[in-house]
Amino acid sequence: MNVPRVLLVMPLGEQLGGGEMMFRQLLQHGRDGRVEWIVVFTRDGPMVQEARALGIETHLIPAGRLRQLGRRWVVIRAIARLARDRQVSMIFGWMVASQTMAGPAAMLAGVPCAWYQVGLPAPDWMDRLATLLPARGILVLSRDCAAAQARLWPYRPQRLVYPGASLERFDAARTEPAAAARAALGLPADGPLIGIVGRLQHWKGMHVLIDALPAVRARHPGARVVIVGGAHEPEPEYPDTLRAQVQRLGLDDAVTFAGFQAEVPRWMQAMDIIVHASDREPFGIVVIEAMALGKPVVAGAAGGPAEVITPGVDGLLAPFGDASVLTEQLLRYLDDPSLAARCADGAAARARDFSARRYAQSFIDAVLGLLNR
Repeated sequence: MNVPRVLLVMPLGEQLGGGEMMFRQLLQHGRDGRVEWIVVFTRDGPMVQEARALGIETHLIPAGRLRQLGRRWVVIRAIARLARDRQVSMIFGWMVASQTMAGPAAMLAGVPCAWYQVGLPAPDWMDRLATLLPARGILVLSRDCAAAQARLWPYRPQRLVYPGASLERFDAARTEPAAAARAALGLPADGPLIGIVGRLQHWKGMHVLIDALPAVRARHPGARVVIVGGAHEPEPEYPDTLRAQVQRLGLDDAVTFAGFQAEVPRWMQAMDIIVHASDREPFGIVVIEAMALGKPVVAGAAGGPAEVITPGVDGLLAPFGDASVLTEQLLRYLDDPSLAARCADGAAARARDFSARRYAQSFIDAVLGLLNR
């Protein structure tokens, strides 16, 4: 039986967020012989060499900026030519930006197209254009994303593929006592440590956690917050806004800005509670990572986390922007250690449903399903 070749179009060459992490996981764990991958990167970066090191046929066709329409057309034609030369069965766009190239290239090459909507679709011109281009189907990463995508015209068939987390990254961190991790990272040895991990963006909700901290400290004076994550280029003012908020609330000694950290598992292991306060997170891989460490988690009550967490069983939920509810959920853990322990155990068990290997296999199943339609 011939193995189908699928040409993946990836618009980024370095990992900036969850979408690129998922791409790397697919290349690492999705080589079971059922699909032959060919990758086209339209921007250079470390992931290009990573793909080649895995033995995957990899091409770099720089696309330039979105407004460089002439260059984009050259790239589209090059992708179509490669698809014809390599007799691919499908061209697959990774993320909405790549579908604006993968879709036209598939039409030129006369092969089916599909793409992965790794964000929360919005009724803007980019999502509308990507949806307008012919596609055999769209992969989505949560039911919430599926509902938002379905509101865009025309409707395209969808397949749900939940992302996964590279759980093996957390094996070593899990064996280190939290106190030892705190000491190694220079964090305070005493008092509850509440952490949040992510790029410093308003929609990630770091400001909501800071707003909740005074009420938490009123009952647990030793409670502190550590924020792990670097600045986000489109929102350069947000870190300064957070620091001003900390000063205004008199929390200078209670909040640590750790900045970008490469050893995220160790930082998370040092935390007693992990908060994910985003506004309608499409999925939230960091939630799975926190759960894999067996940490009590408070996550957003909308989007992907609400599809992963069963409140009171493997975590708690709080609406975005509601500091009072976030305070209440944090205090539930701090006032009731037995609840925190039960949710931590439940979280560790639930995280096993979202391994990177399982994700890659589900992705391949979905692609083969679209090919066989």
